[in-house]
Amino acid sequence: MQKHLEHLNQKKIWIVNFVSFLLGFSDAVLIYVISSYFKLAFGTENVSIFYFLSYGILFLSLLNLHRLAGKIGNANIFFIALFFKIIAVAFLIGLNPGAISIFFLILYIIFVGVGWVSLDAVLENFSCDRESGRIRGKHLMIMNAGFLFGPFLSAYLLSYCGFSGIFVFLVIFNILIFIYSLVKLRKVNSVFKRKISASELIRKVIRHKKVLAIYHISFTLEFFYALMIIYTPLYLLDMGMSWEQIGKIFTVMLLPFVFLQYPMGILADGKNGEKRWLIVSLFLMAFFTIAFCFIQSANILIWACILFGTRVGAAMLEVLRDSYFYKQIDGGDIDLIDFFRTAMPVGYILAAFFSFIILLVLPLIWIFVFLALVILLALRSIFYLSKK
Repeated sequence: MQKHLEHLNQKKIWIVNFVSFLLGFSDAVLIYVISSYFKLAFGTENVSIFYFLSYGILFLSLLNLHRLAGKIGNANIFFIALFFKIIAVAFLIGLNPGAISIFFLILYIIFVGVGWVSLDAVLENFSCDRESGRIRGKHLMIMNAGFLFGPFLSAYLLSYCGFSGIFVFLVIFNILIFIYSLVKLRKVNSVFKRKISASELIRKVIRHKKVLAIYHISFTLEFFYALMIIYTPLYLLDMGMSWEQIGKIFTVMLLPFVFLQYPMGILADGKNGEKRWLIVSLFLMAFFTIAFCFIQSANILIWACILFGTRVGAAMLEVLRDSYFYKQIDGGDIDLIDFFRTAMPVGYILAAFFSFIILLVLPLIWIFVFLALVILLALRSIFYLSKK
């Protein structure tokens, strides 16, 4: 990799972190109940097709997002994505679950993804390698502190107000985020002149073998998130749990993201700190995921512990993945950042595809067996990171 320029700006980092906290809380209110909405609108648990469409479009968008960033800058892309996200949710308020509402919910998912990737690039522009682990760990900790209370609020709103209550809250809250972001980030809109095509970007990535390896690890994490977010609520509902119980379980489940990620970021800043902990994190994720197969009880304490265990591994992996990748690039490598973040839509696309096939012939529990195997396969890429 080429030597790159760095411009550490702690004030701007804190602004981005606070915006991420607000967005994390906002998105968590809806993200864990989207599959339930699709089920209500479509009449079946096999809702994978909607995620396939959403993240397929997002994937194509991210492959070419760096070209738009070269014209208007990442901050402006973030503002545009946030604006259209608000519009999409506003339409959902007055719609009953059906084909039209599914269309707007798909648009919401797409703009959420574009918004996070563009904000991520803004953060990288104010970061530096020597503190990459700390910066990313702190950023993820603050963002996930917002995520922590989202499921609890969404369960409450869903129980007493239905989906319309969630949509009304999201419109109001996201308008406030939009105003704050516009005031605080409007002057940080760097425009990057370097532009390459999607095919040139793919060839560039292939030349950087370690970027491909960490991409595979990132894909595994996003694949894990996809199947867990889509099918864990449906699985727990099938076991007879209420949304109120699920909200409590998910709040406990998300605690590792708040307490582990900054300390893990500090460890990642040590020599070769990421690699040994990446192995530990993958084993934890796989172990607690396969535990789904052996628990027949609907006891919320047991399930809180199991899901907490999966997120201990995921929280570690998330910050280690980001720390390693961002040490390889800088804020000017918008093309590589956009490619790296395609791991999220690719993870959701393949998760949707394979889960659709699995559910055609097997019960829901086999989704989690398959997921554990996919997690363990990522170990090969971690060993590749250790090569010179």
